[in-house]
Amino acid sequence: MLRACKALGHAGAGKSGNDIVCAAVSVLMRTAFGTLSGREGILVRYGAPEPGNFWLEVDYNADGKEFLFAAGAFLIEGLRSVAQEFPGNCRLNIRTLRRT
Repeated sequence: MLRACKALGHAGAGKSGNDIVCAAVSVLMRTAFGTLSGREGILVRYGAPEPGNFWLEVDYNADGKEFLFAAGAFLIEGLRSVAQEFPGNCRLNIRTLRRT
């Protein structure tokens, strides 16, 4: 279940404003935020403290669980695809928390 996601730094695959990796990650993050915001059973907190940095944190209840699961899977697959295609400019770290 997606609980949080951070994008940090600039990709360096192109000039500022023309960096395909930065653009791809930005679109994925903004789309995840937009898709989850206002969805029944999901609460999203976010911030973009400076260019190249964006974070979101998610809380959910039973009404939002399935949708959040699908949105998280979509976001991870998109970010994984960018990281695989541009390994020198994008790194994906996934941290799994286990409930006890």
